[in-house]
Amino acid sequence: MQFSENSRVWIYQSDKELTAEQTQKLQQQLNNFTESWTAHNHQLKAAAMVKYNRFIMLLVDESQAGATGCSIDKSVHLMKQLEQEYHINLFDRFNLAYRTDSGIASAPRAQFEELIKSGVIDENTIVFNNMVQTLADLQTKWEVPLNDSWHMQLFGGMMVS
Repeated sequence: MQFSENSRVWIYQSDKELTAEQTQKLQQQLNNFTESWTAHNHQLKAAAMVKYNRFIMLLVDESQAGATGCSIDKSVHLMKQLEQEYHINLFDRFNLAYRTDSGIASAPRAQFEELIKSGVIDENTIVFNNMVQTLADLQTKWEVPLNDSWHMQLFGGMMVS
């Protein structure tokens, strides 16, 4: 299915990595949801994916029908159900994800600050900008060096030289 680069994106980040089995089951649940996701009785052109066993992404091409408050509420309700089922937190916006040599890690804000102060995370560390709102931004501004992300506004003064 082709999606416009202006398609709307929502990213939910798990506070822990899911197993391959959990990810497979979760993907099926997301597929079932997007196949029946509607806004005011209009089928949404939607898709969902799980990236890196940690990020849940919902995508709606609003050129066909736009997501509404009620349809967005349905997706949030689903995410709350998934949190319960998988014992994860998907709504902690200050659980910050970043790449390491061995994969992807995440840390609460205070710990993230400490990792910067100690030099473990620097301006070249790849971080995940889960605030992106379009497919185009997902493809170009989601995985970026800390130096090029909104994280710099928050943590830039702590960088080790």
